[in-house]
Parts: sequence; structure tokens; C-alpha cells
Amino acid sequence: MKRALIAVALTTFIGLPAFAQDASQIATVKQGAASCVGCNLFQADFSMDDLSGKNLSGSRLRQSNLEVATLDKANLSKADLSVANLFGVRMQGTNLKNANLKDATLVGGWFGGADFTGANLDGAILSGAYLKTARGLTQAQLATAHCDASTELPKGLSPNMCKR
Repeated sequence: MKRALIAVALTTFIGLPAFAQDASQIATVKQGAASCVGCNLFQADFSMDDLSGKNLSGSRLRQSNLEVATLDKANLSKADLSVANLFGVRMQGTNLKNANLKDATLVGGWFGGADFTGANLDGAILSGAYLKTARGLTQAQLATAHCDASTELPKGLSPNMCKR
């Protein structure tokens, strides 16, 4: 009986709209809105989309697909990008201050001039990512991320300190 009550409680809790994506907010971004601050874009598919210059600060992009998307000069400060697919993404000059990139895939991404100040990179996969001109990136952040010899880091930072 106790297990049944727990199962019902979990099903009810997980099914709340706060945990689901907001299709109307995703559509707003896809249709070209310049700003969607604090939006619920959970599991959205923005693969190959151009979201350059958009203000998505504080938005929930957890488990979203941004594969080969362009987000040049976008504002993703304080955004939740955990477990997101950013394979081959282009984020030239993007604001990622205090963003959550925990367990995100940034493989082969271009992050020239992007600001990673305070970003959470725990478990993020940075293999082959271009970070050479990224700002705010620290050795402490890299110590919790996965990178390899093909990861291009700013001068003074070492891929040898990354998780393997």
C-alpha cells in the first residue's frame, strides 16, 4: 500500500506543468522572439536553428537539443543547460555567466569570446571544443569537466587537469 501511495504521489508530482516543456514558449522562440527570459524550454529541439542575439537568460533548456545551432551573442546567463546537446554549436561572444552546463555535451562547439564566468561545467564533455578565446573559464571548472587534447583552451589552462 505504501509503495502504491508513493507511486501515485510521484506520478502526480512529475506530471505537473512546472516540469514539462511549455510548447507556446518554444514556438515563440522559434518564431523569432528576441527575448524569452525565464522560459521553460525543457527538451526543446533547436537543432540547426539560428538563435543569435536572443535573450534566454534564466531559461530552462535542460535536455534541449541545440546541435549545430547558432547562438552568437545570445544571453544565456543563469540558464539551465544541464544534460543539453550542444554538439557543434556556435556561441561566439555568448553570455554563459552562471549557466548550468552540468553533464552537457559541448563536443566540437565553437565558443570564441563566450563568457563562462561562474558556469557549472561538472561532467560537461568539452572534447574538440574551441574555447581558446573564451572568458571567465578557470582550471577549477575544467577539473570537473571532460576534455582531451583536441579541446582548445585559453592560454594558461591545461586539458591535463580535466577528467578523463
